Amino acid sequence: MADWLDYAPRMAEFVRLEVDNGVGTLRLDRPPMNALNVAVQEEIRAAATEAADRDDVRAVVVYGGEKVFAAGADIKEMATMSYVDMVRRSGALQSSLTAVARIPKPVVAAVTGYALGGGCELALCADVRIAADNAKLGQPEILLGIIPGAGGTQRLSRLVGPAKAKDLVFTGRFVSAAEALQIGLVDKVVPPDDVYSAAVQWASVFAAGPAFALRAAKECIDRGLEVDLETGLEIERQQFAALFATHDRTAGMTSFIENGPGKATFEGR
Repeated sequence: MADWLDYAPRMAEFVRLEVDNGVGTLRLDRPPMNALNVAVQEEIRAAATEAADRDDVRAVVVYGGEKVFAAGADIKEMATMSYVDMVRRSGALQSSLTAVARIPKPVVAAVTGYALGGGCELALCADVRIAADNAKLGQPEILLGIIPGAGGTQRLSRLVGPAKAKDLVFTGRFVSAAEALQIGLVDKVVPPDDVYSAAVQWASVFAAGPAFALRAAKECIDRGLEVDLETGLEIERQQFAALFATHDRTAGMTSFIENGPGKATFEGR
């Protein structure tokens, strides 16, 4: 039986979590193109879980390095897989990237070079995306006779709308950073040398923020998109009320009354 069918996580080789001043960087490092083989997928899951659990991580940057974000799945590995193999693996493939989407903290993807296929799907798991002005994004799976299988048909359509998602998925074409910004696939475009620093700057805004309020806001928005309006409003109501049990709510309101808005010191509890 192929090793990748029952992959057991080992010491991280390709993905690591680096933490500095409250910002965790989930760093992909599998040269030359950060191809997402099974080992990388599972290390992404492990790093995302660690980032979610650590109190000293208040926001997360997903970064593939200066040259490339992630150029997609490892096609050589995937080409040997049968239907039965992929039935066994596809759930773990999806959930490994969903672990990034479920980090209950602000997450930004710093996109350099190529973000294609699984790499684009990984970027879609972030709350916002900052891209280099020479970056290329896309879902070219159709050119291999398959479709996106790690969230591309679902997250992409929710982000840019069904018509534009169908255009990108049906054609498999690459999207320039300028077009990606125009259609809402990325949120900001900067020079290549500035991508990571811009992402860290965005994440750093939340390093001293009210952690539980940020968590609640993210969950309300993400979960609310999955349900009808009435159910979404109930999710919001429950989260809103729950925050009145936090220390940060008391600190924030006390500071507002005494000093005006925007001057509270939050402790994340």
